[in-house]
Amino acid sequence: MPAMSQNPNFLKTRRAVGVWLLGVAVVILAMITIGGLTRLTGSGLSITEWDPIMGAIPPLNHAAWLDAFHKYQQIPQYTLENRGMSLEAFKGIFWWEWSHRLLGRLLGFVFFVPFVWFAAVGAIKRADWPRMLLLFVLGGLQGLIGWWMVASGLEVRTSVSQYRLAIHLGTALLLLVAMIWIALEYLKGTEGRGNARRGYWMAALVYVQMLLGALVAGLHAGLVYNTWPDMNGRVFPEGAFFHSPWWINFFENDGLAQFDHRIGAYIVAGMAAFIYAKGIKLTGAAKTSAKLVAVITTIQIGLGIATLLLMVPEHLAAAHQVTAALLLSASVWHAFELKHRA
Repeated sequence: MPAMSQNPNFLKTRRAVGVWLLGVAVVILAMITIGGLTRLTGSGLSITEWDPIMGAIPPLNHAAWLDAFHKYQQIPQYTLENRGMSLEAFKGIFWWEWSHRLLGRLLGFVFFVPFVWFAAVGAIKRADWPRMLLLFVLGGLQGLIGWWMVASGLEVRTSVSQYRLAIHLGTALLLLVAMIWIALEYLKGTEGRGNARRGYWMAALVYVQMLLGALVAGLHAGLVYNTWPDMNGRVFPEGAFFHSPWWINFFENDGLAQFDHRIGAYIVAGMAAFIYAKGIKLTGAAKTSAKLVAVITTIQIGLGIATLLLMVPEHLAAAHQVTAALLLSASVWHAFELKHRA
């Protein structure tokens, strides 16, 4: 394939579409990373209004900052947890949430404008327009879900609902998976009849494990049972089924939520080992992607254990989340290569 600089028509090719979609996937990864840091720093409730257009402009003078701070002072997170916070400290959490929302706006721009160009020059065929527009709509829906999540922490709670947090993250991950898969189709073709079952299973397990992680984060469950492999000397958390009905404990009991996340990690690790054992017998990109899945899984396990033992320091927790997203991406790539191998 000629280099971009040697091919003036590169921006009119299917390969260019694939590169663009991978770029969009990188923006989504950045959003997931900053979203995790926003949650870890308690910044997600610092902006108490949702204004898709004018909200892109941050406070530009002292009076505007005081107005934004005053609105934050009316919600439970301030009155119950952060009373006495200085304006400078408020600015610190404000910029995290503002950056996260700005990336969301940027995502819409970097998707829609190039899409119009590629559609106009024929690099994206008319038959593909519906699914591209569906991705754009899903991205817009993600913004609405984000505000719906924030709204859950503005009246009674001091943090957002763990359910809405999981839905918000889950939608972002679906966008990431779709971007990577469609990008690979444009880069490598759509023909494929291989058996990708284990790749699909790995991606699905990682996806579910990340949702379990969102529940842990929403419940602040990483701050209980900070030992491993036991849970403060126990195999099973104490009072795991305290709430009634019993099934609600899987979503609202912090000890059981952490236990579920641990079990999910063991299942993912086992699947990664199976993929590696099968993958080393393959060739080409399928073999490379299998090895990558195993390597990232190993790193992720180490990060998870360290994050737990050190009581969830921000830098390790953020690395743990972004590595999980990278593992999901690698799993999708491996599934694609299995399906399209010769």
